[in-house]
Amino acid sequence: MKVLVVEDEETLNKVITKRLKKENYSVDSALDGQDALELLAVAQYDVLVVDVMMPKIDGFTLVKRLRAKGDATPVLFLTARDSLDDKVTGLDAGGDDYVVKPFEFPELLARLRALLRRNHKEASNVIGIADLTMDTATRRVCRAGQDIELTAKEYAILECLLRNAGSVLSRGQIQEHVWDFSYEGASNMIDVYINSLRRKIDKGHDVKLIQTVRGMGYTIREEEGPSGNHQK
Repeated sequence: MKVLVVEDEETLNKVITKRLKKENYSVDSALDGQDALELLAVAQYDVLVVDVMMPKIDGFTLVKRLRAKGDATPVLFLTARDSLDDKVTGLDAGGDDYVVKPFEFPELLARLRALLRRNHKEASNVIGIADLTMDTATRRVCRAGQDIELTAKEYAILECLLRNAGSVLSRGQIQEHVWDFSYEGASNMIDVYINSLRRKIDKGHDVKLIQTVRGMGYTIREEEGPSGNHQK
């Protein structure tokens, strides 16, 4: 899913961003709280990784401003400030979790998955619909017990659809969640990936899960709506 990394130490920012992208997350980054606010004004994120001690606007102030505006995006504070008072301040400011530097990357990934589960009210790392399952920890995708090999972008789009199962997502919404802010690809790229997913997910199965809602976008669900509104 889509992550915003807000960290003023440029080298660490690049390392975190690179590692998250390697795990198939879509990632934008900011080097201070002011830049983060500007990105948040024009893009939506599934989770924020926020340093505390930053120039212009510190992490605690950044999150307080977001919460004051009603923005409930999950926030993981990432900081060297490890006192109990600092942790309490961060959580009271609106943070959802707190990781102290230095940290192990597998722990950061696990905590991000936990925040995503909580935000989507999921009980485990396994999400799915009908006989289609996705394990977000192992990145394993199966349908009817058969493993399905997906590219990084196919996986990201399918995860986006599954986390919003039953809801119709426009091409713009899918692009916003799957690509970073600087993406300038072809306008039909979403359609290309959806068609590829259909071949891998639905081909050979009586129940077609990935559906097009004409004039609106795409959805994943077990049953079609009123006749004539969908095409497979």
